Amino acid sequence: MRTHILGVGFDDITINQAVYFALDLIERNEKSYVVTPNPEIIWMCRKNNELMKIINNAKLVLADGIGVTIGAKILGTPIKGGRVPGIDFISALFEKLAVRSGRIFLFGAKPGVANEAGAKLEAMYPGLIIAGVSDGYFTDSNKIVEQINASNADVLLVCLGAPKQELWMSEHLDKLNVPLLAGLGGSLDVFAGRVRRAPVFFQRAGLEWFYRIIKEPRRIRRSLNLPLFLLTVTLTRFRGG
Repeated sequence: MRTHILGVGFDDITINQAVYFALDLIERNEKSYVVTPNPEIIWMCRKNNELMKIINNAKLVLADGIGVTIGAKILGTPIKGGRVPGIDFISALFEKLAVRSGRIFLFGAKPGVANEAGAKLEAMYPGLIIAGVSDGYFTDSNKIVEQINASNADVLLVCLGAPKQELWMSEHLDKLNVPLLAGLGGSLDVFAGRVRRAPVFFQRAGLEWFYRIIKEPRRIRRSLNLPLFLLTVTLTRFRGG
């Protein structure tokens, strides 16, 4: 059962439930992908039917941003599991996979970032195996697919930014021999230590977006989608649509 917000269906699930669901998908070797939409991605979906379909076809659709959970409450269909930030989900999954020597492939970001992230992840989660890395600057997806398949990875992190990563996962899912793919935007920069995540106070208050604006003022234009999103959700509720 999913909670729909402006056409995008979110799984009403806690972070622990999401992790165990993902582990089950890996165990069953069922090729699938995870997406973590925020209000900005929902806004993209309103203008891109293909993206909307790809998001809704994901095995797991996690409510990444505080705007998503606020929007669900406005619509009268709260997400009881709460917000599930993509980076928290994958970190919790890595912790479980490390116990079983899980294999991870890191794909995306600028040259060198995935290597740095991989080294820090192996140190952070002893037992976790970084089976391969590739940056996000490529011209031939087929070569990337071959490299990923040769790694025998259990999980593939696709960090190309939205909507590129979602489109890439959907297009290449059938060619990949990886049980689980996860689109996680700028997570590799965080794991590599090149981008600092918001302090815990901002995380708990649901104000990570505000912290990012403080650190990167160029994000202000993108952040304007949030009030537009909330206004549209409010109008949708009053119109009963």
